[in-house]
Amino acid sequence: MRKFIRSLFGIGKTDSVIPVIAPAPAAAAALSAAPIDSFHIGLRDALASGWYLQESDELYRGFVISAEDVVLDVGCGDGGNSLFCANRGAHVIVADIDAGKVESSKQRLAATPARLVQGVVSDANPLLLEDGIASKVISMEVLEHVDDPVQFLSELVRVGKAGAQYLLSVPDPVQEHLQKKVAPASHFEKPNHIRIIQRDEFEKMVTDAGLVIESHEYYGFYWSVWWLFFWVCKVDLSDAHHPLLDSWAKTWEILMDSPNGEHVRNTLNDFMPKSQVIIARKP
Repeated sequence: MRKFIRSLFGIGKTDSVIPVIAPAPAAAAALSAAPIDSFHIGLRDALASGWYLQESDELYRGFVISAEDVVLDVGCGDGGNSLFCANRGAHVIVADIDAGKVESSKQRLAATPARLVQGVVSDANPLLLEDGIASKVISMEVLEHVDDPVQFLSELVRVGKAGAQYLLSVPDPVQEHLQKKVAPASHFEKPNHIRIIQRDEFEKMVTDAGLVIESHEYYGFYWSVWWLFFWVCKVDLSDAHHPLLDSWAKTWEILMDSPNGEHVRNTLNDFMPKSQVIIARKP
């Protein structure tokens, strides 16, 4: 699950079951001592924000995947987004600068109903693919890493067919400036984040590349705060348990379960999202 979330930032039911009879004191103590999974709460939050919509086959709301699609996932990471597409029978091309990530993603997708799974090891300068191959292009949290965003986006546009749809995301600037005050300096040095992209700048990058923006949305306040706390806690991401992180995850879970929680969650997402996401189309 951690890999699935990190590839974002792919689904089971997350509703809590409330017992009719209160548990005995010893059982209650055991339940309260159970560890909180920050990534499980993050998955709930992602679903509420419009990610991984199983019934409508939308990787993100407005971005439908079908078996007829050729999907290119540039910067595929652990392959969580590609997995969603492969499970819909699409032809999936996973691309990343890290050969190990490409190979592990291909293996992860091998048992899916994907029509075809291909792997490309590339820094996208250039992408070793022919013009107009993809009907859906995904690139999540990559532009903040690359040396030349104009060149990078031009390659994404080149390999998309006419009418291709693009799902692009970058960190939102408000939380990035906060992270910069508490994160290790290396987090904002190569090969990590080397630029902070403003909201209007992101739109201009996309339109200057020749794409037409269909939507520009924001999500992930939960993760904005979680990462701020993570840097303070100094725990390993593979086992990110700490009283502060667990308390924050539990607080967010209580908010999501509260009657007015969705309104508050949406308000906070607009105020300080972790990421901004654009859906665009190639004319």
